[in-house]
Amino acid sequence: MQIKIDHLTKKFPDTTAVDDFTMEFESGKLTALLGPSGCGKSTMLNMLAGILPATDGHIYFDDDDVTDMPPQKRGVGLVFQNYALYPHMTVLENICFPLEIQKVNKAERIEKAKEMAKLVHVDQYLDRKPKELSGGQQQRVAIARALIKTPRLLLLDEPLSNLDARLRIEMREEIRRIQQETKVTTIFVTHDQEEAMSISDSIVLMKDGILMQVDKPQALYDDPNHTFVASFLGNPPINNLEGIINDAGDFELKDHSATIKLNEKKGIKGEEVILGIRPEAITIGPDFNTKAEILERYTMGKEELANIKIGSAELRVYISVDHDCKKGDVIDLVLRNKGVFLFDKASGKRL
Repeated sequence: MQIKIDHLTKKFPDTTAVDDFTMEFESGKLTALLGPSGCGKSTMLNMLAGILPATDGHIYFDDDDVTDMPPQKRGVGLVFQNYALYPHMTVLENICFPLEIQKVNKAERIEKAKEMAKLVHVDQYLDRKPKELSGGQQQRVAIARALIKTPRLLLLDEPLSNLDARLRIEMREEIRRIQQETKVTTIFVTHDQEEAMSISDSIVLMKDGILMQVDKPQALYDDPNHTFVASFLGNPPINNLEGIINDAGDFELKDHSATIKLNEKKGIKGEEVILGIRPEAITIGPDFNTKAEILERYTMGKEELANIKIGSAELRVYISVDHDCKKGDVIDLVLRNKGVFLFDKASGKRL
């Protein structure tokens, strides 16, 4: 089922949580709603579920306008951060419960619950109570309970945030597997860029209730349209240097302490800009763009990370183990074309 959001707005007395939001969620795909805390992700999810009314705009499920439709008629499965399992019920009873509410006969709902339990790999725990399960197992039960209604749309609101790091990785892989097997249109809310990058078909990046950019995960990383997008994605984060474009068309630091030759001239002399350089977008070699001093170098498993200084600016970059350089050395830096961006300083927009 395709989800269409048309100029959707949600205002509260002291803030606008979602601001004139328009886009389409592709049918049968898993889309991540990504952004910092307070950006409007959960508000958007609650409007899609019908829990919160929209202030303005429309929500369409395929061609059906569901903007004013009550939650129980939307055909939505919702999984919360806290799982919300019934502690007095067994796993089987928890999964069965939505069908019990719908007056489905007992034999049919038990059969379907067992199918769902097998899908999410909790079929061996059907007689246990939630307190006897691990966090990951409880999350699986919550997903099975949401799926047993055969929802048109599955909404997951920060479902992994209560799990430890290793279990989060396991569960996001499981969520991906389940979504691909069921082909239900799924929207996954998270503030964790790594989760969004690894689990989704596409990412919707939000800031202050506004849609900043939507694209496939790698495309969003490789081709950001704004400094916020470039800065939010990536670990270590992108290096952002403030400066101007000089008469030669190259980048000059704001305090004129260094110049970096640009591979592409933009024809915007005198403009105040931000030069974004991803840590992996630098190498060492001839025909260099600038010189830098190595402040510190760290070995992190298979990776070599270095703090370097260009003029007055400090950057964090990857340097290949093939280059035998150490703290205090001055090196010739070469900028790759990929991972280097120019942004307008005033608007933040990509140049």
